[in-house]
Amino acid sequence: MSIKSKSDSYAAAGVDITAGYKAVELMKAHIARTKNEGCLDDVGGFGGCFRLPTGMEEPVLVSGTDGCGTKVKMAILMDKHDTIGIDAVAMCVNDIICCGAKPLFFLDYIACGKNIPEKIASIVGGVAEGCVQSGAALIGGETAEHPGLMPVDDYDLAGFAVGIVDKKKILDNTRMSKGDIVIALPSTGIHSNGFSLVRKVFDIDNNPDSLYTPCDELGGKSVAETLLTPTRIYVKAVLALLESVDVKGISHITGGGFYENIPRSIPDGLCAKIDKSAVRVLPIFDLIMKTGNIPERDMYNTFNMGVGMSIVVKPEEVDTALEILRANGENAYVIGEIINGDDKIILE
Repeated sequence: MSIKSKSDSYAAAGVDITAGYKAVELMKAHIARTKNEGCLDDVGGFGGCFRLPTGMEEPVLVSGTDGCGTKVKMAILMDKHDTIGIDAVAMCVNDIICCGAKPLFFLDYIACGKNIPEKIASIVGGVAEGCVQSGAALIGGETAEHPGLMPVDDYDLAGFAVGIVDKKKILDNTRMSKGDIVIALPSTGIHSNGFSLVRKVFDIDNNPDSLYTPCDELGGKSVAETLLTPTRIYVKAVLALLESVDVKGISHITGGGFYENIPRSIPDGLCAKIDKSAVRVLPIFDLIMKTGNIPERDMYNTFNMGVGMSIVVKPEEVDTALEILRANGENAYVIGEIINGDDKIILE
């Protein structure tokens, strides 16, 4: 009986080491786009090194980790992998900006049934684009091949972001008061939450081909194209806002929709009163509600409904805030006000 080499045995078990090497080579150009002044080393080390910026009295690191949920299933079904990485970055950096923290760096983790270098590089290309949009450096990551645990075409993607903020500038909602105004930043669509319900509503797993037909309700776009639209990254606009406006609180509206996320930035004794008629609901949500016969409250308790982030400011600073946000690419608008109450949020 011949004795195989260790690398041959690993390949026979379903793990292709050479594919991993090729994937790393293909992704290097993407990673290079994200380099910033804090980066200290190149790809390939055992840890990503990053130099902290100076000039803060009491610097505080803020971290966040997340994935893309079952939106990854849409990317797999459509065989389109170059935008799902934007979602992974967005879910993390949009969270840490709610504390007022500027993203510094990001790391990704990809688990796959089979390492196809071009596919992995495409995924990382999306991650790099998300990092560029948020100003974060992609300083490391991991691709793990899991034969026998995952089907060969499947993968999952998660990420981890670290940001920094001077302690005195951490957003403190205890300064929020009655009369403050709630501003909405529009979403690009479903973002990265609620896809398990979406897949059920449209019967995606059993009838994926129906999603590719142009849809009048979506302005001629297909459901598939609309669902895969990347999560919007709000970092640069919010950082610009924080330089000039006294922001009282920020909520990233993710899983749990309005009812779970807006209250996270509201202190006890106050309530965000949201005017539903002011919310610019995107057509995809109307289509989901109609197709799935879903009650309106459940929609607002699951999806962002067209609002990816809410920001609370003083009434006298609303015009300034809207001007800054719009100058930075966000078509922001007012959706409510802060009132006294114990419910944290009311939609009417």
